[in-house]
Amino acid sequence: MDILHFLLDLFASYGYLAVFLVLLLCGFGLPIPEDVTLVAGGIISGLGYTDVHIMFAVGMAGVLIGDGTMFTLGRVFGDRVLKFRLVSRVLTRERFEAVQEKFAKYGNWVLFVARFLPGLRSPIFLTAGMTRQIPYWRFLLLDGFAALISVPVWVYLGYFGASNIDQLMVWVHRGQYGIFAVLGVLGAVLGLVWWRRRRRAKKAG
Repeated sequence: MDILHFLLDLFASYGYLAVFLVLLLCGFGLPIPEDVTLVAGGIISGLGYTDVHIMFAVGMAGVLIGDGTMFTLGRVFGDRVLKFRLVSRVLTRERFEAVQEKFAKYGNWVLFVARFLPGLRSPIFLTAGMTRQIPYWRFLLLDGFAALISVPVWVYLGYFGASNIDQLMVWVHRGQYGIFAVLGVLGAVLGLVWWRRRRRAKKAG
């Protein structure tokens, strides 16, 4: 049984609570695609098991609380969080160094982009908290703004495509490619901004 059908059976049986808990675990680094989880939540709404608007709210709560927990762990424990066995599996030394490099290059906008980067989302939020230089309100603003883009897209896509799951998954894959294309453009723009600022700083110095 593939992951989508497993989630559909789980969500159809346990409803909103199951969706919320799976999304929460995704925030902790569980290797289940968040987009597929949200789509599955939308599908069971389209099939009549739940209300799609409540599902959207549950999806927002799940992703934001999961992300916020990782950020808070980093902020409260600092470097000590790397000694936790569960955290060390999510935030390896290589990932930690890669995330630090991205923060140095793109600044706080990495928090916005992180929502669309499976595998790097949790390490980025942990590292952001560990720096203790990013206010909690700014983290919520950037992550929340990104979630307001991604969560409704996947939930309502699942809702409207529930009657034809095979075609729906084609749309999901196309949507993933579209998001990566947008992120590529955004990354190029941020890189250009960073390069210009660095150039101006050199001239000023």
